[in-house]
Amino acid sequence: MELNSRRVAAAAIRMALTETREEEYRLKRELAAQGIQAAAVDYGGEFISSVQKIVERAVVAAKREGVIKETHSEEGAVAGAAREALSQIMPKALGSDVGGKIGIARWDDHLCVAIFFGIGLLHLDEVGIGLGHRAV
Repeated sequence: MELNSRRVAAAAIRMALTETREEEYRLKRELAAQGIQAAAVDYGGEFISSVQKIVERAVVAAKREGVIKETHSEEGAVAGAAREALSQIMPKALGSDVGGKIGIARWDDHLCVAIFFGIGLLHLDEVGIGLGHRAV
């Protein structure tokens, strides 16, 4: 089975969609057996004020789980991919409360950040996924 950016993106999305810590840990082990490093972290708050926190959480989670090293280029790759994912969902999320999970996956020089969003809109919740890719 060939690993490429598409497979890494799918792994990041799957991590972002895990519902429990047990499911997250199981998927992380499954991906590790395929050679893919992965991490996930929850987030929530008002979209505009949460953007910086979401990017920071992605970088910290990637470092904590050993997906990236503590270098400017690798931290910048995660931050850039996270901002790309955020920009894709911004039109839906502006002015709303959001919450969800950030999924991060890496294989070789392919790094993907997927952000699952639950977007609060009165009692009519919306959902979305943003995805960013960087070569490290």
